[in-house]
Formats: sequence, C-alpha cells, structure tokens
Amino acid sequence: MAENLAGMKRTHRCAEVTQNDVGQEVVVMGWAHKRRDLGGVIFVDLRDRTGLLQIVFRNELDSALHSKAEQIRSEYVLAVRGTLVNRSEDTINPNLPTGKWEVIVRELRILSRAATPPIQIEDDIDTNEAVRLKYRYLDLRRSAMQANLILRHRVAKIARDYYDENGFLEIETPILMKSTPEGARDYLVPSRVHPGKFFALPQSPQLFKQILMVSGFDRYMQIAKCFRDEDLRADRQPEFTQIDLEMSFVEVDDVITINEGFIKRCFKEAMGIEVQTPFPRLTYREAMERFGSDKPDTRFGLELIDISDIVKNSGFKVFSDAIAKGGSVRALNAKGCGAKFARREIDALGEYTKTYKAKGMAWIAVEENNLKSAITKYLSEEETKQILERTGAETGDLICFVADTDDIVFDALGHLRLEVARKLGLIDDSKVNFLWVTEFPMFEYDAEEKRWVAKHHPFTSPMDEDIPLLDTNPGKVRAKAYDIVLNGVELGGGSIRIHDQELQSKIFSMIGFSEEEARERFGFLLEAFKYGTPPHGGMAFGLDRMIMLMAKRDSIRDVIAFPKVQNASCLMTGAPDKVEIKQLKELHIAIRE
Repeated sequence: MAENLAGMKRTHRCAEVTQNDVGQEVVVMGWAHKRRDLGGVIFVDLRDRTGLLQIVFRNELDSALHSKAEQIRSEYVLAVRGTLVNRSEDTINPNLPTGKWEVIVRELRILSRAATPPIQIEDDIDTNEAVRLKYRYLDLRRSAMQANLILRHRVAKIARDYYDENGFLEIETPILMKSTPEGARDYLVPSRVHPGKFFALPQSPQLFKQILMVSGFDRYMQIAKCFRDEDLRADRQPEFTQIDLEMSFVEVDDVITINEGFIKRCFKEAMGIEVQTPFPRLTYREAMERFGSDKPDTRFGLELIDISDIVKNSGFKVFSDAIAKGGSVRALNAKGCGAKFARREIDALGEYTKTYKAKGMAWIAVEENNLKSAITKYLSEEETKQILERTGAETGDLICFVADTDDIVFDALGHLRLEVARKLGLIDDSKVNFLWVTEFPMFEYDAEEKRWVAKHHPFTSPMDEDIPLLDTNPGKVRAKAYDIVLNGVELGGGSIRIHDQELQSKIFSMIGFSEEEARERFGFLLEAFKYGTPPHGGMAFGLDRMIMLMAKRDSIRDVIAFPKVQNASCLMTGAPDKVEIKQLKELHIAIRE
C-alpha cells in the first residue's frame, strides 16, 4: 500500500537547494525520474517542477532502507529525508543546476506507485501529438512543457502588475451572455428556467467593457476566457485567452503608448530581452504595398515592387489586361535565386502562388549578359530595362511577377515572399521585430451577401476626416484600428470605439442592420450610450499566441495546459460527449436522428 506523509514537511523543492544547505537536513518530494542500481548504492534522480536532484541510498549505511529503495521504479512518487552533501569532484554533473550536490537519504516514503508510462517523461521525445494529448497529465510532467506554463504564469502576473500600476482595474465580465451573431459562430448554452432560450459564451468581452466605460470605470483590464465555434483550423482553439483592455478619454496614440510599455516590461522581466520603443508603425495600405500582408514579417527584406505603370500598355496581355481590369502587376526580387534555383524549383514557386488564387507566376532570371524568361519577348526593350532598374536586378537574381486584382497579387506575393525567405534562410529567429499596423479599412464588401461588412467590428470608429465618405465611398473609409505584430504574427489588435449614438446607428445601417435588428442585437448598448458616453478605445492581446512566440513553439497547444485538437475535442476527457436523456428533457431539447 502507498504510504502517507504523516507529518513529513517538504523543506525544499528539488532545484531550490544551494551550497548554503550543504550539511543540513532536507526533505524533498517528487517523482522518480531515473534509477541506477550499482549494487551497494542506488541513485535516483528525483524530479519536481523546479528540476532534478540526485538522492542516494547506501547499503552500508542502512541495509533496510537500501532494500526498500530497490522497489522504486520510474514515476513513483517519493518523499525523502536526508542530508545534502557535496558530490565528489569526479561525479559532479555540470549539465545539471543541482549537479554539485546529492542527498544521502535516511528516510524514504513511497507515496504512490506508477504503471509504466505510455510516453517518456523527456523533453526530446518523438511521440505522436495525439498520444501526448491523451495522456496530457504525463506530457505536462516534461520540463519543457512545465517551462511553457511557468512562462504563461509570469506573463499573466506581469500584465496584472503593469496595468494595475497604470490605473487599470481588473473587472470580470459575464461568461453567460446574450448571443449577438456577427462574425464567428457562438457557442450556445440552453437555459433550463427559460425554455427555448439560450445564453452564448462570449467571443470577447467587447460589449461589456464598453459599458464599463459608460459606467465610469475609465481603465479596465481582464485576463478573459473567450469562445468561438470556428471552422476547423490546424492551430485554432475553440476556447482561448485574451489580455483584454479598455480606456476612456483616449486617442490612438494613448492606447498604443500604454501597451508598448507593457510589451517592453513583459519581454524584459519574463525573457531578459530589451525591446526598443516606440515600435515602428505602418498604415494598412503601406504594409500591403510593401509586404503583401497586414501582418508583415520585417526580419528580412524582399519587399514587393509595383511595376504597373511600366507594363500597363505592354504587349504581354497577362500584364496589361490585369491593369485594364483595375488590378496591378507587382514583382519580387528573389536575390540570387536565378542562379541557385533549378527550373523545377522556379516552377514550384509558380505552383505555390496558385494556392493563393493567382493564375500563375511570370519570371525573369538574370544571367550574365542574358535574360532567361518566357515573357521578355512580349516586353519592349525599354519596359525590360525599367523593370530591371526598379527591381534592383543583378546577375543571379530571379524576378517573380504576379498580375491580378490587388487582393490576389498581395496574397500570392506576400506568401511567396515568406516561402523564398525560408528557402534562402533569411529569417533570423533571434530577432524580435514589433510593429503596429494602423488605419485598416473600415469596411469590406461581401459579394455573396451583397453588402458592406465591418472589417474589424461594428463598434470601431472611422477616421474623423473620412466620415464624409460614409455616404459617398465606404470602401475608402479608414478605421481608427490598430494591430500589433511580432515577426509576422498578429499579437493583438483593437480600435477607438464609436461613442456617438447617431454615428453608431449609421454604421449599423451601412452594414445591413435595420433599426429593429440593431435594437434586437445591441439595444442594451445603444440604450447605455444615451446617458453620456466618453470617447474610449482599447485592444486585446492573444495570450496563447504571445506565449507561443515567447517560448518559440510552433503550436499554441504547447502553451495551453489542456488544449483541444483540430476538431474541437479533448482527447484526454473525451469531451464533447453525450448526456443523459433526463438532462436534455430538463433543458427542453430533443436530439434529431
């Protein structure tokens, strides 16, 4: 049978012992990581969340204790009392923080025995992720996984401390709320006491934090759990966590400045990385023109080059026709790739652009005293010359072209830029490049529904100077919206909100809501706005994504204690699962076969 602690009190975690503790009695507890039996001496690496500590059982000192230690197997839970001593010079382990010391055990309690684990409790394991997630409690024993969650804890604490010091109040908002379907699908929760009616789990605290501004709480923050019933994607979670913020009496610069301060402090205290502020800013248009992305990776060059003016009257109809239809022709100079890439590799790049709806990729390989291309025969000598000059082409370069609508050109070349950078090894993982992308379009046109929809959300304020365009050219209206980007990944985003009831009603109307529909969905917010609303704005950081980037992990599942898989299920618990008919009847729900 398992033994009990029976009054034994832990004095140190495994990796908390120091030279000052040598010669002292210590009590340590944890899991048996590795056991080595050398006959008269048994060594056990004891593990807890702080690290490893070697404990030693010597037959010559206590034969009964030594015999008991022979029972120990991998992942047994142990409590030991003993004396911390220096290891002999020839047995010091320089790769272990506690490698100078060991505990000579005088008392052992086997608190729990363990079956042979289905996965190894080691950092460098090649175990299928599905198996790791099924046995998540074992996966979380690995030091790398524990380090990720410890980092997450630290960042959350830094956030709370920083925003508290800057006058923010942490206020919880409801988890059970009204469904306001606009964007992703809500997770619905049936009400037992209101038959046929449903709560929704929040996609964000957006409406409540705006109402807090109306309520006079001029600086709010919350580490908020959010839920979205999204289509299946490889690295999305149905429940995720935001560092959520809102501020009153502010403009864009105020929100950006306070949050740059948080990032600076967070990376300094959690990572030891000094981040320079202020961060660079790009307007949405500039980001798209230069990088083909509204979340550009600026750790390398390879910027897009517009050659539309050069080829608008070109004999190469692919180019001239695209421009005539309102599109553009843009180029990417893949430096040195003309010499490095074989024809099949260049063709593969062309196929790659097709995955982003491009019809293909034209190219010119610059050789010494020669151009290798299928399109130069359709270009005039002057057009070719101007293209080479504008792209800065040199011998060995590969000039890649995409011609289509701006959206397709940006998407295809933006991704091609990243693909070429990966192939050329241009991405420096040691760099930490932050930037803000601002002045997003207020609306985008939904061709299927034949209406304008909010690009951010319908509570985002338009740029003051663009308000007149709401009636004449909605597609040109810019929003007071901003995203923070780290190494090509969106880390968070927000906006200055509409605080004028009349303007808010106009925006609802523009995106297809009747007055009745707007009242049905957002009536409580519009009602609140009648009683004095301060100018306000805010943002939210994706905590899961932030930790993933800080920990240099490829998946957010590695920084969430108990994540879901791609189909929004939990492999460990088996959720979602069937429930009893009795429960369904209480909720007035019937399952259709």
